[in-house]
Amino acid sequence: MTVRDQNLETVGFLCATFKVHQTTGVDDLKDADIGRAIALSGNNEVNLGTNGGQLLGKLIELSLTDADNGKRVATVQIGGICTLAATATVPAVGNRVVVNGAGAVKQAPVLTGYDPAGGNVARGTVIAVNGTSDVTLLLS
Repeated sequence: MTVRDQNLETVGFLCATFKVHQTTGVDDLKDADIGRAIALSGNNEVNLGTNGGQLLGKLIELSLTDADNGKRVATVQIGGICTLAATATVPAVGNRVVVNGAGAVKQAPVLTGYDPAGGNVARGTVIAVNGTSDVTLLLS
């Protein structure tokens, strides 16, 4: 008898809605970004973040269409278990992650005595590594 696959992505699923950050009047997020790693970019605003920035969660949905600049809102998974694309350095099981600024996550930096005010930017705990393409993590 084999072990049955589990769909852990339904465990503790928690979402929140945010404004989409704009750069020169154009929304930073488009429909093609759904499923990517997201970061806070301002007051209640989200985008793909900057390389090494703190992960907020996974982009689940955008309201309206790509043509509706300034009117869209983003639904972001901020809790539970999700799978996100990974890039070098691909984290190992038990590692925490940061965003790469292009919609993926990577291994968080080593904790140091000179972490930024407010604490280390690492978030989540990797619970599965799927080759070099993506990781499954517990958003905590």
